[in-house]
This record gives sequence, C-alpha cells and structure tokens, in this order.
Amino acid sequence: MQIHIDYFAILREQAGRQRETLQTDAKTPAHLYLQLCEQYGFELIQARLRVAINDEFCDWSQNLSDGDRVVFIPPVAGG
Repeated sequence: MQIHIDYFAILREQAGRQRETLQTDAKTPAHLYLQLCEQYGFELIQARLRVAINDEFCDWSQNLSDGDRVVFIPPVAGG
C-alpha cells in the first residue's frame, strides 16, 4: 500500500526530507517506524514519539490503510 509520511525536527534531519510517499507492507505505525529506522537510522526509540494517522493521534497498533498520512511526532524542546 501507499503511505504518505511527514517528518518533523530530528526525524526530518535524519531522513533528509520533510515528507515522502512510499510503498510498504507495514500493517501498523509501529511496523512502519521500524522499517524507517532501518532505512534512515532514526535514533529516537518509539516510546519517545507520538504518532498520528490522518491528523488524529492514535495507538501504535492501529491498522494502516492505503493512502493514510502518518506523522511521527518527536518530543519538543523549548526554553
């Protein structure tokens, strides 16, 4: 299936892109993030992130569907 992914903060830097569309067999955001970690070497562990599908926060075990937009949201630092 085809999934649209937006990257923010450190994930954007490590992926070298702001967004992409890719073909994947990942069934859940957890599986998708594992694939992306292998591809881009993401340093943040899943437990440090929030995930949203189609602009709604969701559980890491939610099923993905063709055409979904997934956003992995890293912790925000400020001062």
